Amino acid sequence: MARFRIPAGALLIVKEAARLILRRPVVGIAVAGRTRDGRWLLIRRADLGEWALPGGTLEWGETLRATLARELTEEAGVERCEIVRLVGVFSRPDRDPRFHGVTIVVECRVDAPVREPVNPLEITEVGLFETADLPPLAMGMRDMLDAAIRQDPAVLE
Repeated sequence: MARFRIPAGALLIVKEAARLILRRPVVGIAVAGRTRDGRWLLIRRADLGEWALPGGTLEWGETLRATLARELTEEAGVERCEIVRLVGVFSRPDRDPRFHGVTIVVECRVDAPVREPVNPLEITEVGLFETADLPPLAMGMRDMLDAAIRQDPAVLE
């Protein structure tokens, strides 16, 4: 008997459409990941061609810690991270044109990536950057990373 399989990329599109239809804020997590030698972990998004913090949305029944670990593995090929602190909660409605996201930013100490991103249609590249050499970031994420760099007390936007 033949099995019907939905391609992973198609499933992602359906999920994004559902978020728009439901018109509810989406909870996500972004990782301000820093290696022991002080470099910041960034991913290059395929849709925009720009650098961003790794992260994504919570799946149904998933904890924030589980989301953080899953997204780091999927997007950046990072297998180990140590949570350092909560950087802040960012909720500016115009940050992401696809939906209104509430993003919890967590600073983590991460190991260097050990493999390629899981989905090259989503993430094309992973990089480690010195603070002085950070590129522009997609979707207004620079304020998130700046809060981590400054080591501000937790920010509520």
